[in-house]
Amino acid sequence: MFKHMLVAFDGSENAKRALNVAIDLAKRYEAKLDIIEVVDTSIILGAGIGPVPPDVIESLYNKAKADVEGAKKQASDAGIKVEGVIVEGDPATAVMDYASKNGVDLIVTGSRGLSTIKRMFLGSVSSRIIHEAKIPVLVVK
Repeated sequence: MFKHMLVAFDGSENAKRALNVAIDLAKRYEAKLDIIEVVDTSIILGAGIGPVPPDVIESLYNKAKADVEGAKKQASDAGIKVEGVIVEGDPATAVMDYASKNGVDLIVTGSRGLSTIKRMFLGSVSSRIIHEAKIPVLVVK
């Protein structure tokens, strides 16, 4: 049924629960699993603090890289064919774009991630994915 799954990951507890479910499903369906973390620099850029120091951007990428590497190891240790990806942009848009460009047939996401302030104003990432994705979405609480 599902041959290529994607889990949206940000290192939060919700994302870790989503990863566990995605690994279980990938095992069950013998599917490939892509773990994607989106570096959302618009939060910093939109804060109006002027030019963003390169070390701030670098620290966001370093966190994302560590998150994805840990998640990849967990999936790989479970015998899953896994790929880790870090992209920059709006999280919901980036996840859906990646899914459509890479033949993903199921998106797995946590019900909420690390971005609480942004969610209050713009609506949650998972909510946008549920409403706008053209493929099935599994939200893990």
